[in-house]
Amino acid sequence: MIDLYTWGTPNGRKVSIMLEATGLPYIVHPVNILTDDQFKPDFLSISPNSKIPAITDENGPDGQQVKLFESGAILLYLAEKTGHFLPTDPMKRIECLQWLMWQMGGFGPMLGQAHHFNRFAKESVPYAKKRYGDETRRLWGVLDKHLTGRTFILDQDLSIADFAIYPWACRYEWQEIQLEDFPHVKAWMDTMGDIEFVQRGMAVP
Repeated sequence: MIDLYTWGTPNGRKVSIMLEATGLPYIVHPVNILTDDQFKPDFLSISPNSKIPAITDENGPDGQQVKLFESGAILLYLAEKTGHFLPTDPMKRIECLQWLMWQMGGFGPMLGQAHHFNRFAKESVPYAKKRYGDETRRLWGVLDKHLTGRTFILDQDLSIADFAIYPWACRYEWQEIQLEDFPHVKAWMDTMGDIEFVQRGMAVP
């Protein structure tokens, strides 16, 4: 049994989608980041960076307990544990990992800054809105170009790269993105949104 510590954010939903996709049994422990649950000692013992998501797995390597934080690391762990959604072909694996890291290093952090300055900043900061808005649109353009003629990030193969990117794309309104400007991303989002385990994962917690 896996214990999932999460909240309703794009990073949290990456892992719940993966858990639903693999069929691994898990228990959800909501960590309300609006009331600072992420700073409580019990959670910090699992996620010292005080960020969701995090997991514990009583059946880790050699039967040892695993405590794991950082959504990308969790996706890789679950993919290797189950043998699903991470290609074994070396070239496809490299492609999957580079798009996973693209999300971790750019598509998540930059869009997250756009979320903050568009919706949560206590005062309007035009420079920040433009800076992160411009970078958000650039990253969407990179993704749209890549998805031209493809069903998924790895063409026909669904992978953890899709699971990592999709929840962030779903917050397009927070990013002031017009989906009609990125038709290939929109088509991919429609395909992802029709998958039942993706729907279930997006509803957690």
